[in-house]
Amino acid sequence: MPEHEQDDQEHEFDLRWADRAEHKEPSARARMLAARWKDNPPGPVPFRADPEYVSSRRRSSWISTAVVLGCVAAVIVLLGYINFRAPY
Repeated sequence: MPEHEQDDQEHEFDLRWADRAEHKEPSARARMLAARWKDNPPGPVPFRADPEYVSSRRRSSWISTAVVLGCVAAVIVLLGYINFRAPY
């Protein structure tokens, strides 16, 4: 085996070696956010929105189902009309 191939195999990147590293560099986005928040940290944000706000904005499931089924029916009718009108 040529010598340069042996060197490549010896220096091949090993994921296990990388996972055992003591220090891992943060991603570019993490570094950007850390720099931005250093002087102006973000305020606390609740994990979930208030239930009143969510329920007033949300459509009921039967309306969504009716809209989807109406769109499917319209596409079926349109395709049937196109096939009916197509000259043979």
